[in-house]
Amino acid sequence: MFQKTCVNLHTIPINPFSHPIMKYRFLRFLIIALMPMLAGAQTTDGLSNDAPPMPQIPLPQLVEQRLDALVDDSLFDVSQLGLMVWDLTTDSVLYRRNHRQLMRTASTMKLLTAITALTYLGGSYQLTTSLYYKGTIAGHTLQGDLICVGGMDPMFDNDDMKAFVQSLKQKGVKTVKGRIVTDCSMKDTEKWGEGWCWDDDNPTLSPLLIKGKADFATQLLQELRRQGIATPGVRVMPGTLPSEGAQLLCRRSHQLRELLVQMMKESDNLYAESVFYQTAHWWMPGHVDKKAKRQPLTAVYGAQATTALLDTLGLPVSLYRIADGSGLSLYDYLSAECEVTILRYAWQHPDIYNDLLPSLPIAGEDGTLKNRMKEPSPAWQNVTAKTGSVSAVSALAGYCTAANGHRLCFAILNQGVRRMSDSRNFQDRVCEALCAF
Repeated sequence: MFQKTCVNLHTIPINPFSHPIMKYRFLRFLIIALMPMLAGAQTTDGLSNDAPPMPQIPLPQLVEQRLDALVDDSLFDVSQLGLMVWDLTTDSVLYRRNHRQLMRTASTMKLLTAITALTYLGGSYQLTTSLYYKGTIAGHTLQGDLICVGGMDPMFDNDDMKAFVQSLKQKGVKTVKGRIVTDCSMKDTEKWGEGWCWDDDNPTLSPLLIKGKADFATQLLQELRRQGIATPGVRVMPGTLPSEGAQLLCRRSHQLRELLVQMMKESDNLYAESVFYQTAHWWMPGHVDKKAKRQPLTAVYGAQATTALLDTLGLPVSLYRIADGSGLSLYDYLSAECEVTILRYAWQHPDIYNDLLPSLPIAGEDGTLKNRMKEPSPAWQNVTAKTGSVSAVSALAGYCTAANGHRLCFAILNQGVRRMSDSRNFQDRVCEALCAF
């Protein structure tokens, strides 16, 4: 084989281009020698080349080419896609495909819930659970009622319950003779959200919670006995805090920005509904006008608060449907454009963005993105986004930084997908296309 390709150097003319083999070898050598300069790299001696770099495709065109190639996939022969990317640095659209198509959002609905709450309430807003008593304390005995007032705080835990009982002990109480009254008047009596599937693992929407469960009174009774306080004949009954005569024993609170971490990183539905109802409580009639007659608090007020914010951003809110704060509902319908617009709004308001961003899952690092876009993906530790997943629906929406340093926000809504892995792989490739050089 070697003899067939060997060339007799004595027969090669002085002009190398007159012989086809030498012409090929010379051109190949020239291309290899020029490759570092064409790529804008340094020479082997460490000195920079003076040759001008190859002209680069502008980022918008490059992103468009990459995403066009990705959406030209057989996956979308049998499923739907809503996709939009916004360049926050230049404040301009970078890419869109079916961006106004109405689709179910799954848990990316939590973005709207969080941003709406941060807008109206602020990150330092307190979710509070309170313990009162009404009656007399004499001879180490409380003759009267313990009244528990719920604020729908999903972070209330065993330490908070111990603090409740300690506050009673500090009054010298060793026996309670009366009732435990549970005040759940913060909201209506609905335990599930509108459009939730009966066979899902749904949270119970109660204002009185301990460790995310609705057995508050039972846990209080157990803690009283655990700390040596007798409760002979104590009955548990629903009620409301009396307008007069009740005295505060203890109040335990957690800030909204604390809740957002669990709500967003772990996609906790109960936390999301709790935040949704805080906004609803703020929005409901009577919050501003104290003389107005208060109506029973329902999810409708949370939806109205969210819709009002979207309306100020110029979105076609009459087309959307918001039924809950978590995205569990079958009735939630938004668009990729809607989600990108709310993300852009948050970016433009640092007080909101600075509380939102630390709560979002980080690609390949934590939360619901811990096992996605892992190193060496260009999206690793770059993409911070909220995932969403219910039957046949998968979504991803959040922020990333492009190779040119521009900050981007994006929303990807996949619907009618039979295998979730297909849509998640597509979403990961979109993020990689946005982050790659």
